[in-house]
Amino acid sequence: MSELIFYIIVYCWIAIAIGTFFLLHKVTAPFGRHTRDDFGPTINARLAWCLMELPSPITFSLFFLFGGNTPTPAMWVFFAAWNLHYINRSLIYPFRQKDVKKRMPVAIMGSAIGFNIMNGFLNGFYLGNICDVTKYGIDYLSDIRFEFGIIIFALGMIINFQSDNILLALRKPGETGYKIPHGSLFKYVSCPNLFGEMLEWTGFALMLWSAPALSFSIWTVANLLPRAVAHHHWYLEKFGNEYPKKRRAVFPYIL
Repeated sequence: MSELIFYIIVYCWIAIAIGTFFLLHKVTAPFGRHTRDDFGPTINARLAWCLMELPSPITFSLFFLFGGNTPTPAMWVFFAAWNLHYINRSLIYPFRQKDVKKRMPVAIMGSAIGFNIMNGFLNGFYLGNICDVTKYGIDYLSDIRFEFGIIIFALGMIINFQSDNILLALRKPGETGYKIPHGSLFKYVSCPNLFGEMLEWTGFALMLWSAPALSFSIWTVANLLPRAVAHHHWYLEKFGNEYPKKRRAVFPYIL
């Protein structure tokens, strides 16, 4: 694939993300607390999480490892960051969920598989074949973009993991209901887990300073910001006056 065609695909993918952002403000993806019975056949949610998240680290790793470029130390950091996130998301997080009977629409799982393959391909192919490896030489480890990016990525991962811990601890084994989460950033927002994930991929985009990484950051916001707003409204409707009135959806004091 030529570099020109690759970047055309990247910028088209960004355009689709922007369109998706506006669509998801009107249509909430029907899984999790927003699951509906009229969205076709369903699959066990634990299995769905594994099947839809694993394609990302697999695709990314294949293109990264078997591309024509020889990875530099900075590129190995990118590789580790990507796979650390997705090992948790695909192989650890699903099996920490207490509701073993929860279902997910097959259509949602299928769309997520396509999404993860595309993002894994764009970033893995870029690092394995397209990028100028001299850009990511040993000096890049002290570049301000790399240093700030890895700090933001790590902070986002900590927030995401900590928030997941709080949410997962709300249920005892076998419980299926929802409760109001408290503690840490839940004091300020309804969805600190989603805020953390947006921070992660913003940091990743800053670390790489590349169009493919930027596309993933834009996609993350396009997917998760509307979902955080939907979650916030759901909490308000379900719990009414019990729900903390000062909480925002995803950005403390702002939104």
